[in-house]
Amino acid sequence: RATVLDWVSYGSPIQDSCGRREVWSQKHPRTLNPMATTEQAPPPADEATGSDAKHFKVAIVGSGFSGLGMAIRLKQEGIDDFVVFERADDVGGTWRDNTYPGVACDVPSHLYSFSFAPNPGWSRTFSPGHEIQDYLRRCAGHFDVIPHVRFRHAVTEARWDDVAQRWEIDTTQGRFTAQVLVAGMGGLSEPKIPDIPGLATFEGAAFHTAQWDHEVDLRGRRVAVLGTGASSIQVVPQIQPQAEKLHLFQRTPAWIMPHPDRPISARERTVYKRLPLAQRAMRAAIYWARETFVIPFVRPKLAQLPESQARKHLAKQVKDRELRRKLTPDYTIGCKRILISNDYYPALSQPNVELVTDGIKEIRPHSIVSSDGSEREVDAIVFGTGFRVTDMPAAELVRGRDGRTLSETWSGSMQAYLGTSIAGFPNLFMLVGPNTGLGHNSIVFMIESQVEYVLGALRTMDAQGVASVDVRREVQDAYNAGLQERLEGTVWSTGGCASWYLDDTGRNTTLWPGSTWPFRRHTRRFDPSLYTLNKRARAPV
Repeated sequence: RATVLDWVSYGSPIQDSCGRREVWSQKHPRTLNPMATTEQAPPPADEATGSDAKHFKVAIVGSGFSGLGMAIRLKQEGIDDFVVFERADDVGGTWRDNTYPGVACDVPSHLYSFSFAPNPGWSRTFSPGHEIQDYLRRCAGHFDVIPHVRFRHAVTEARWDDVAQRWEIDTTQGRFTAQVLVAGMGGLSEPKIPDIPGLATFEGAAFHTAQWDHEVDLRGRRVAVLGTGASSIQVVPQIQPQAEKLHLFQRTPAWIMPHPDRPISARERTVYKRLPLAQRAMRAAIYWARETFVIPFVRPKLAQLPESQARKHLAKQVKDRELRRKLTPDYTIGCKRILISNDYYPALSQPNVELVTDGIKEIRPHSIVSSDGSEREVDAIVFGTGFRVTDMPAAELVRGRDGRTLSETWSGSMQAYLGTSIAGFPNLFMLVGPNTGLGHNSIVFMIESQVEYVLGALRTMDAQGVASVDVRREVQDAYNAGLQERLEGTVWSTGGCASWYLDDTGRNTTLWPGSTWPFRRHTRRFDPSLYTLNKRARAPV
């Protein structure tokens, strides 16, 4: 029988398992700098050489929460025959790449971490980005995952070989093969830059928040920030005091709630360190509290309460009536991601900030022209324009049994079974795949659920002598039909907004439609009867 704590923890918590800063620095001092260049941090792992492709039981792509979580659990299961392909020179994924001013997580620290690796040393209830990156590095070191990582190995193509029953994987450093391929890239890994006329002619600095250029000094500059999503509301308060003028281009305002962040006292950290059960209990309490946040999403009639809270927050922080009007959304709360901030609205009220609600017509060498013809001279452009989620570029690099890519198979609308298995792509498991995203709770919870499901598949394959498993098409279709039916009537289908949750066909292919504990229940056991099993294994050649 599952207890309350079982829902948020697998196995035994490891006291301070990722809280010892010296673990990573002693083993891998060359990669301590998250901004290290290729020359500064040569990959510690061996590279493929010659014409022979090295074979692994499991190949993992990406070393963020998904990839590291999968790798760590493989180690804990006694499976060492695996490799992690990482295109950069450091682990961390999203938290390695996003180093913009003010970067932080909007999920509480105790929940936004591995259940099997509690960290009693968090400095705040909502962790700043560098602490999460340090945490992931220490986890990789503590669990001895680094020897399995091939840094600077960007995957350029992965093809299923139905004769050999394995994946052939091409990387920038050579070719590999694997029985099982785990895609752990995540949906927030490929920045989206809008196709604006004249962008290529701009002569100032221009970069995405996920590719922050720390060589650019914004002090005394005229800065344009495009977009008002989660990254922008963290960036704007940080750069507003530096800029001579800040033009914030807003397409759609966001619902913003007060931020409950606070420092975690030394006494609290001591309690968590000495009494691991206390931190597990806190994690469980946070988890179940945040599960209630989904209620107004699935029952939009109950959205009045959070909307009222957000309106009061706006009215309290923005006194100018016209500015307040521009910042008030006209859609139901939750239709787009709800944001949290205490300093975003005050920053917009400063005299050096202009909120622009007109669209952008074109970009010139030193200016931006809005749709009403107004021209604003700028020295730098910061793109807070999100990521390629529903049209992920990685889908163009993976070819299944019939030779078609994931992108071709999906035809503009992602589908998977449990967000993990995809019909026609044997032995491919996607972490944070279609309809596993959340707007109310921790994605790490979903990742761990999927990881356990993949481990169940591996155990089944080993126990039954199976070379490959391929989810049946009718199983996948029925599952996704049920998902879309559950999404009907939720705020994501009736909220009256366009968001990155929706693909080009108008379908919500990113979010899980409700509470997360049913997803954990569905992924607890791998059911081979839902898959086509192939036992005709052939040795790699």
